[in-house]
Amino acid sequence: MVTKASPWTSISKWIANISNPRHPSTARPYHAAVWPSYGVTTPVPQPQVRKSPFRFETGYALCAKRPPRPFPPPFLSPPSTSFSDPLTTQLSQDKRLSVKGELVRGLNNGDDAILVSENFLGVDDGVGAWATRPHGHAALWSRLLLHFWSLEVERNVDNSSSCLDPVGYLQSAYEETVRATTSPTQWQGTTTSATAILHWTNEMDGTQNPLLYVTNLGDCKILVIRPSEEKVLFRTAEQWHWFDCPMQLGTNSVDTPRKDAVLSKVALQENDIVLALSDGVMDNLWEHEVLKIIIDSIEKWNQGHAVPKEVARNPGLSNDCNVFVARELLNAALAIARDPFAESPFMEKAVDEGLAIEGGKMDDISVVVASCKKRVG
Repeated sequence: MVTKASPWTSISKWIANISNPRHPSTARPYHAAVWPSYGVTTPVPQPQVRKSPFRFETGYALCAKRPPRPFPPPFLSPPSTSFSDPLTTQLSQDKRLSVKGELVRGLNNGDDAILVSENFLGVDDGVGAWATRPHGHAALWSRLLLHFWSLEVERNVDNSSSCLDPVGYLQSAYEETVRATTSPTQWQGTTTSATAILHWTNEMDGTQNPLLYVTNLGDCKILVIRPSEEKVLFRTAEQWHWFDCPMQLGTNSVDTPRKDAVLSKVALQENDIVLALSDGVMDNLWEHEVLKIIIDSIEKWNQGHAVPKEVARNPGLSNDCNVFVARELLNAALAIARDPFAESPFMEKAVDEGLAIEGGKMDDISVVVASCKKRVG
């Protein structure tokens, strides 16, 4: 029996079930990969984080290697009927592309979780090995951490151009996740995290310029690409304990945000592209391939080639170009992941460790594409 004073009452309203809503113990059968899903997001419902002079136009693409465990009580909730809900369900997202006016916050993709809004975004990768434990739940950890992080950003980022504390936000979110998964039942898990906040600076001449705050712990990636120059401006560095064991937050891990997270500030220009990618992308594609796919996809879109049927049928999409770009990148990573004879960055790292591994790495693949735009009005 949950009392009104219990924190679980509010938490359960925020966490959406990604399994069958009619019966939490009924999961979809295993497949080599769950069908990909795609979408975009538009402005955050009131109250907004701030009226920044800059915003993201976004698109995302997701494909899980298998459905995760159903969320346990009290994190279980029925599927949402509106994308204006604080957290949405993977089940409802699978059915359709998100359209104008919808918000994507805390979608699960297998054991990954993504968060996409007009001023911040993130990708967390739950460590799937916890699925072998009776109370292991990587997807719960990745989603809770990203959920609590978004609350910290909303509480602490205001209309000023003062310096932010993204590592502090991640530390608070980590502590909240520990508390939420400790009582009344302990749910074990760990997750990596890569997040970005779009802010700005006020210059001496009165102009304002976009500034990206990037926080990374583990092997997810934030890349910043300048299409006009066809180059990668910024990349996060992967953090490892040893091969295939990245730094991670959670059960039995010695890593913490305050001690181990890396904060970077990246000066942006309008139309720069920010990518938030799970290791399912970067284990299968080299960085130069990611860059080429992004540039080629933008060019294809601008020339009107290869418009996806789903996008063509949905003229209300707020940024269909970024959806197309995200789809192209996901499909390229997925093709390598499914090829047992392909050359891949994961194979290269394994060979360096003396391991006889060949082909791509089948994993949850999460892609978030965000272009920096100046706010109108």
